[in-house]
Amino acid sequence: MVKVITYGTYDMLHYGHIRLLERAKALGDYLIVGVTSDDYDKTRGKINIQQPLEERIEAIRKTGLADKIVVEEYEGQKIDDIKRYGVDIFAIGSDWRGYFDYIGEYCEVVYLERTQGISSSEIRSEKRRVRLGLAGTREENILYKHYQESGYVDGLDVTAICTGNERFYEEFRVDGVSKCQSYEELLDECDAVYLLSHPKTHYREIREALEKGKHVLCEAPLCIGGAEECKELLSLAKQKGLVLMPGIKTAYSTAYSRMLLQLKAGKIGRVVSVDATCTSMLPYELQKKDIGAAWDSICAWGPTAMLPVFDILGTDYKNFDIHSLIYEDTDFDLFSKVDFAYDNGVGTIKVGRGVKSEGELIVSGTKGYIYVPAPWWKMDYFELRAENPADNKRFFYQLDGEGIRHQLVAFTKQINDPENDVISHVDEAVTMAIHQIIGSYYKGDRNQI
Repeated sequence: MVKVITYGTYDMLHYGHIRLLERAKALGDYLIVGVTSDDYDKTRGKINIQQPLEERIEAIRKTGLADKIVVEEYEGQKIDDIKRYGVDIFAIGSDWRGYFDYIGEYCEVVYLERTQGISSSEIRSEKRRVRLGLAGTREENILYKHYQESGYVDGLDVTAICTGNERFYEEFRVDGVSKCQSYEELLDECDAVYLLSHPKTHYREIREALEKGKHVLCEAPLCIGGAEECKELLSLAKQKGLVLMPGIKTAYSTAYSRMLLQLKAGKIGRVVSVDATCTSMLPYELQKKDIGAAWDSICAWGPTAMLPVFDILGTDYKNFDIHSLIYEDTDFDLFSKVDFAYDNGVGTIKVGRGVKSEGELIVSGTKGYIYVPAPWWKMDYFELRAENPADNKRFFYQLDGEGIRHQLVAFTKQINDPENDVISHVDEAVTMAIHQIIGSYYKGDRNQI
């Protein structure tokens, strides 16, 4: 019996996939098909996959071509599988010609010609192209990162940018994009908008976009008026069948989601404390002449820092206290500390834009703790630590584009699949809780230090 093995993602299985499988099948008597797992695809930079692993496996099964299906989960598994199953021929598409020649040491390698004119990438891209507009008045480097990362997302095109700052176009190269003079002009040239304007204008700008039928990805917070104002915006989006997504890119880090799974599995026992710190310094010239135009600490870092507190301890806290260092005669907090009291635990966030500290995340439990080093909000690594250091474990996961890329993928998927309410990694209850605290801050429910 001649055994043949081949591998692929097989997202949105199409005729080209099937023809390749048929050619592989014809090479021998027994065909093994390896389907790459979601996590392994991410490590290879494939983040636009539309179908979960289970659906892709079922699609292969229904072709009737595979005698056996295996899941590819790690680098080097191909050789392990060839040895384990006694494979005679390794078959792969001709676009990989030469890349897998090293496997020839273990079995015969055959490069199969692909069917021309069809690919999963093209299908994903043409499913529905979303025209994205970028709007922001400050933090132009972040706006530009979103422009760059959008290029990796199938079906998403940046068509217009409005910054209110002409220097943006001098400092950054943006090709084939309309330079809009106003927010209203921008909305006329896009299907969806990414907002990085000042938080004090978010409520008005989100409402305007939704009223014009545009989907919105807004750098959190969505508003500063509290939970009720946030609920109003979310309700309007649902009423109009539009996506309104708070932008907290940490939520889309694979390491962050895997950390939450470790906690749910009880790896550190019962969680009793979550401490998150996020700080950065303001440019000196901004402190002196234009502090009111900057994002203050509670807005710039509050949503990110509160995310693990509410994801881990929940949103049903008993009470909270805010202590803030306010800049001279403004409402700008250079530093804020928020303490949350729960029935069975405590949470603390420290955020600063003018006060610097170690940006780490520590989750304490009855059997150990999780430690994420600075900058934890760009999480690609965490440690599970125990009393005995020999029992410590380290977890590494690739993070592309600081999480921006994954967030844009989720936003685009949500637009194309509006009935799927689990694509956004930020739970609505968490969104509401975050805005409750920010609203309380702006209503004066804080202590000055």
